[in-house]
Amino acid sequence: MKRIAIALSILLATAAYAQVKPGVEVLRDNGFAQLQGKRVGLITNPSGVDNQLKSTVDILAEAPGVKLVGLYAPEHGVRGDVHAGDNVENAVDPATGVPVYSIYGKTHKPTPEMLKDVDVLLYDIQDNGCRSFTFISTMGKAMEACAELGKEFMVLDRPNPVGGNKIEGNIVEDSCFSFVSQFAIPYLYGLTPGELATYLNEEGLLPGGRKVQLSVVPMEGYTRDMEFRETGMPWVLPSPHIPNPETALYYPMSGILGELYCMSIGVGYTLPFKLFCAEWIDASELSKRLNARNIPGLMFRPIHIKPFYSTGKGENLQGVEAYVTDKDAAPLSLTQFYVMEELADMYPDKKVFDLADKSRFGMFDKVVGSKEIRKRFTKDYKVADIEDYWNKDVEPFRAASSKYYLYK
Repeated sequence: MKRIAIALSILLATAAYAQVKPGVEVLRDNGFAQLQGKRVGLITNPSGVDNQLKSTVDILAEAPGVKLVGLYAPEHGVRGDVHAGDNVENAVDPATGVPVYSIYGKTHKPTPEMLKDVDVLLYDIQDNGCRSFTFISTMGKAMEACAELGKEFMVLDRPNPVGGNKIEGNIVEDSCFSFVSQFAIPYLYGLTPGELATYLNEEGLLPGGRKVQLSVVPMEGYTRDMEFRETGMPWVLPSPHIPNPETALYYPMSGILGELYCMSIGVGYTLPFKLFCAEWIDASELSKRLNARNIPGLMFRPIHIKPFYSTGKGENLQGVEAYVTDKDAAPLSLTQFYVMEELADMYPDKKVFDLADKSRFGMFDKVVGSKEIRKRFTKDYKVADIEDYWNKDVEPFRAASSKYYLYK
């Protein structure tokens, strides 16, 4: 217990000198001026905290002149007590007595009944910078509801842990829109939540081209090129398999492949999204082949694991652990395709899409945002066949989205 207390005191002392203030602290420093006399709703989860780890829920509940009338629970719940993928139920927050409405269950969008007593709906969740992470879809659905009902919407901004300059992947195509690809944006979009909300609003990407009355409380001290660790802010995992900010770099490296459930990507072991493992892989040979490609910003090492749960549970698996040595140079989202290419060459009778249940192909396409990537790749299992298509929208999106940058 003494060690835990010491570690916590060090963390809090470090946070006191954080270089970056999240939006919620800036709001508080302003005396909650934007919320005075208003009835407030809040979409958040455990990652919505100040630099002293105090929850935005509790900050707003205690804020003078502010009436917190509703909490809105995304995936995992407001207090983080719901398992990934499980429906969240309506409840009452035990700490504040404020009603909690589920927007990850029967509906992903706040209903008129849920918002009838709200003047302004706030959003404060730490994002991971990847389109398939469901919280930005939650944000968009809430913006849509507020636009329809004439309610204000406010984003308390937070960093993009993948960085404000990292953009990868094609824009979502018509046949692949879903809750894991809600908007026509790339897989990695290089925007903070506040910047993304502004882009969606101003570019007419909400249904029907509607616009919401949007405001963003920007961070102080943040620059686009910052690594999350440089901000000095404490990391609170936004979901169970994103335990630290570095994991946000690995999520796009293996998460697409993970939708096929035919090999372990480290979920269920101690290295989520860092691994590519199966019973039939020769770890040393795969590592040697991948390193010989000299993929910019990446290295690989052999690894042997026995997952505790999920794909490969209890089985002796082997493969590679990926290391990002240069985030800006690394083709993060194409990494899994390089792995699949090498495995297809090593084991022609064990090509990944032949091993996978075909019922998973639809979800794979939705996460990718296109059916074309799977179609092109499975022809010869070559990254060269998809690279141009995967990155065709990067520079046009950068040009379009840069108009809404809040940070240099």
